[in-house]
Amino acid sequence: MLDLSLAHWLDTHALALDAGLCDPQEVLSQLAKSEVLRIGISPFLGGSGRNLADAVEALADVASHSMTAAFVLWGQRTFIEYVIQSSNFSLRERLLPFLLDGKLAGATGLSNAIKYLSGIEALQVHGKPTTGGWHLNGGLQWVTNLRKSGFVVAAAVENEHSGTPFILAIPDSATGLCRSEDLQLLGLQSSNTAALDFFNVKVGTDWQLHEDAHIFLPLVRPAFLGLQCGMAIGLARRALQEAEAHSQHQRSILLEPLLNQRWQLEGRVGELKRGLLDGHFRANPAALFCLRIALAESASNAVQLELQASGGKAYLNEHGSGFARRWRESAFLPIITPTLVQLRAELQRQRG
Repeated sequence: MLDLSLAHWLDTHALALDAGLCDPQEVLSQLAKSEVLRIGISPFLGGSGRNLADAVEALADVASHSMTAAFVLWGQRTFIEYVIQSSNFSLRERLLPFLLDGKLAGATGLSNAIKYLSGIEALQVHGKPTTGGWHLNGGLQWVTNLRKSGFVVAAAVENEHSGTPFILAIPDSATGLCRSEDLQLLGLQSSNTAALDFFNVKVGTDWQLHEDAHIFLPLVRPAFLGLQCGMAIGLARRALQEAEAHSQHQRSILLEPLLNQRWQLEGRVGELKRGLLDGHFRANPAALFCLRIALAESASNAVQLELQASGGKAYLNEHGSGFARRWRESAFLPIITPTLVQLRAELQRQRG
């Protein structure tokens, strides 16, 4: 259950967050204040306990109020997962307290790497060994949670010397790292989403998250995609709740499809949680790809059902601003990296 003060803040600011009329600096601070960043993390590391499935539920709860805030939460919580899974314990000790407090923004930066792992595209950042670290060149075209007051971004780097790609955390203070202006998106504009360019950026070995991307990426991919699924779950639940509220009586023609969609959605959520907790998705990522596709479709179907239940009201600005925002949010889910098209192509390739 989401903290009531956070739920109220999200409901009050949801449209402004989507339109970029709310200070992006505030989003992470509000999330940290409500402790959602600590869910699914051991108390020994500063978390509140529970497990990754609980973190997915927390992200879904946030998404039911604001996809922009959920997108930021996904970026922060996923980066935290990278730090927790890293074998660089000194880096964990240095960064984790500030990440959990929301004082430092963590940007996943591994969307390109997840696609690389499936053979969809080449790595976009290249590293040349130098004394005590690497010089980096390249770029990341779409990264969220690049808060202007301070961030650290994860990137998979093509090693120009050994050929083994590795994973780095790169602080915004690194000389030669250039953040673009915020991307002009159709929505989610207060999410600090921008592009990054690397011009001979020097990063020391003390910022290395893992020496081998081929080992690290399969380890964190379930959290990357599983937490991503939380956005679709939250949107679908909220749209179905709105559709139910607009249905005037139990004999509504939409009652049966509403119940069927809810039953189907929660069945998929249960399957997602089981796979995250028993390790099934590490050995069988295709099952997670299928769920990611199915949950995005659940959200799209739920928003369409909300439209039908609302009728013409949904098309009036006076009544339909919440619906219009959810419609835009549903259009975002298929294009989050890896996109549904990319996932389907990878599934087809695996089937041979």
